[in-house]
Amino acid sequence: MKKRLKKLTFFILTGILLLTGCNSGVSKYSFEGSSPEDSEIYVKPVEGLTDDFLRGVDISSYLSQIESGVKYKDFKGNELDETGFFKLLAECGVNAVRIRIWNDPEDKDGNSYGGGHNDLDTAVIIGKWATKAGLQVLADFHCSDFWADPSKQKAPKEWAHYTFENKTAALSEFLKTSMDRLYNEGVNVTMVQVGNEINNGFAGETSRERINSLLVTGTDAVREAADSNGKEVSVVLHYTNPESSNLLDYARDLKNAGVEYDVFAVSYYPFWHGTTERLTEQLQNIAQNYNKKVMVAETSYLYTPDDGDGQGNSVSLDTAGVVLGYDISVQGQSNEVRAVINAVKNVGDAGIGVFYWEPAWIPVKVYDPDSADAKGILEQNREIWETFGSGWASSFSKTYDPNDAGKYYGGSSWDNQGLFDFNGNPLESLKVFKYVFSGTTKELEIVKADNIYYESGIGSTVQMPSTIPALLNSGDTKDIPVTWNTEHVSEAEASGAGTYQISGIAEDNGIKYELLCTLEIKKINYIKNYGFEEADMSMWDIKGNGVAKEADNNKRSGEYSLKFWDSAPVSFTAEQKISGLPDGKYDLGAYLQGGNAGSNPVFELYIIVNGEKFAVQSGVTSWQNWDNPVVSGVEVPEGAEVTVGVKVKAAAEAWGAWDDFYLYEAE
Repeated sequence: MKKRLKKLTFFILTGILLLTGCNSGVSKYSFEGSSPEDSEIYVKPVEGLTDDFLRGVDISSYLSQIESGVKYKDFKGNELDETGFFKLLAECGVNAVRIRIWNDPEDKDGNSYGGGHNDLDTAVIIGKWATKAGLQVLADFHCSDFWADPSKQKAPKEWAHYTFENKTAALSEFLKTSMDRLYNEGVNVTMVQVGNEINNGFAGETSRERINSLLVTGTDAVREAADSNGKEVSVVLHYTNPESSNLLDYARDLKNAGVEYDVFAVSYYPFWHGTTERLTEQLQNIAQNYNKKVMVAETSYLYTPDDGDGQGNSVSLDTAGVVLGYDISVQGQSNEVRAVINAVKNVGDAGIGVFYWEPAWIPVKVYDPDSADAKGILEQNREIWETFGSGWASSFSKTYDPNDAGKYYGGSSWDNQGLFDFNGNPLESLKVFKYVFSGTTKELEIVKADNIYYESGIGSTVQMPSTIPALLNSGDTKDIPVTWNTEHVSEAEASGAGTYQISGIAEDNGIKYELLCTLEIKKINYIKNYGFEEADMSMWDIKGNGVAKEADNNKRSGEYSLKFWDSAPVSFTAEQKISGLPDGKYDLGAYLQGGNAGSNPVFELYIIVNGEKFAVQSGVTSWQNWDNPVVSGVEVPEGAEVTVGVKVKAAAEAWGAWDDFYLYEAE
């Protein structure tokens, strides 16, 4: 019990210090109507934004970080105590914090599962500091002993063998007593989240009927606790995958089940969840059809591709590379935050706020893999993560989550997405929460001119683009002229189908940018709308369930793919009839990615020629890990009846996408 006793002692001392002052000295920062500020980053104001719009940060790991020895600083390099840290947040435009709460995040011997050791004691301590700084608090009850997300919604171990009726009663009691404690300690709880990313489950239940029944109980318990304490509170329900067409289904089910809540919240990460335009559209649909407030409960973006603690990063350079418009830099991070705030504001009055996830979850000791003491630093980090629970999971979590945390425990995989650098210095992007009111005086300029991809048809004269889109510090692009190496282009034309590197020089305002174009000279593709980019889908005959054309980050190229997911077992075919093929041999190919397919799934790519079927089996492993099944050398006589297609049979909640089909004449 050493860890628990230490935390309780810390809590008691903190309580004595703050008890008389937690509701006094509260200062309110107003940023409406402020003038543009000098800054090293460009930020355009968000039109119509008001001070009551929530600009929040999830600060759940803060206590375990400072217990681990992490030091945070202000913009002048001065070390900050807890009061100074939360005051800094407020001065930078933050007006709310989010704190996750787990029921009992430790093993039978009192060892922390990690992840910030976010029990109720921790929430009280952090909540008091936030309240003293004048910040609102969103209490995020996972109703689990550890991480709850779409892939796992495990019941607290105390509830594991309860009947459903007893679990329902336990949920109500837990929420009421926890809220009573928060209110009695003077924490300014204005919002309560019942469950975390509850798309596929809640508190160990997976059927929609039982999930919604628990949500009725949970939301009622929250309101009862607030009323008994004379407080007003907004009840939040939190989902993810806002790019998915299923989002409206959840809102409809909640209404039909009689769940009384105020705010429909989503996680939005640009490297996983599509465009901000799609985000606005989805949230508007919820707000208009179900009369709910909406917000983003989690978002973030990386400012560096580097790993700061030896744990490795959840989002890498390759992952973020699929996101257009955001540079991997402090400027790019600022653009992402501003874009998400703007997307929620564009919903209208129903759009109430945005929370950035874990901006202070930085390394405890900075790890450089190339330094002489790298091994020693990593060992020190591992010891600290185990002792204070400041990594995403400790080895002790294996008793509760043996298949994930118990195997892959370690440090912060989010340190490259912090709003503080690896050494605890605040980044200029932390000020975006106030810059969205004032804007900055920084002038527009080009951040980078990237290498590009271009394709041409075989036998055609290659018409290289005369301009390329250069990325501006606003996140927008500007077309600038480019001159290509004509000798390289001619050599590619003469060589025929293939992939070639063409060098070029772009220029803007006297500044030159050397770059490469990957030129792909393609054979004739006889499949129409092969990448699902065209609005007309009539050439495709799609039958079955769980499949639709979608614009999100499941695509391989362009904006769209043929995406699949369903809460029921997935089963569909997608076919296209092709006529007028010249006599010859053909290769049929496509690209497939996804996961969670279950046992013995079927992912079949096929071509039928005059009734004879030629097929190849494929499979899925993970997001954006594309398999390229090919049916090779199929004889097609002139005038043949030809059908190409795919057949999929997979488990409930299997997910993924097909994209970029092709039917080429074989060489």
